[in-house]
Amino acid sequence: MGNKNKTISFRVNEDAFETLREIAEERDISLSAVFRDYVDTLVAHDGQVQVVPKHELEKLREGENDEESFPPTVEVPKSFIREHERLELEAEHLREQLEEHKGYVNYLREQLERDHDDVEEVIQLEDLDAPGEEHSFRLG
Repeated sequence: MGNKNKTISFRVNEDAFETLREIAEERDISLSAVFRDYVDTLVAHDGQVQVVPKHELEKLREGENDEESFPPTVEVPKSFIREHERLELEAEHLREQLEEHKGYVNYLREQLERDHDDVEEVIQLEDLDAPGEEHSFRLG
């Protein structure tokens, strides 16, 4: 079975929202990317994520030996993030276009069925001519 994306919705107060927006702007990423990063980190560490101020984080890093630092950090080029976001927007646009086309196809099918129901009987010209019969037509 495919791995489908799910939407999570929750409410935060206005101050927290503005702070999150500032974090996103500081990192030059979208607000949704901030949440995705957090969720990915949370899942990767089985819910064991700790929020630590930067000055304490530096102290933690100095005290570590060769062990992997916590929280793990990965630098991703901005161009990669921008391209990913562009592709997400393009995919969303294509999904919207697909829905519009499906709606139009359904409209045409309904119109065809409605027109088909309005036609009482279709007479094929070749059915009018019986074998061996001749018809005369007069114009005028």
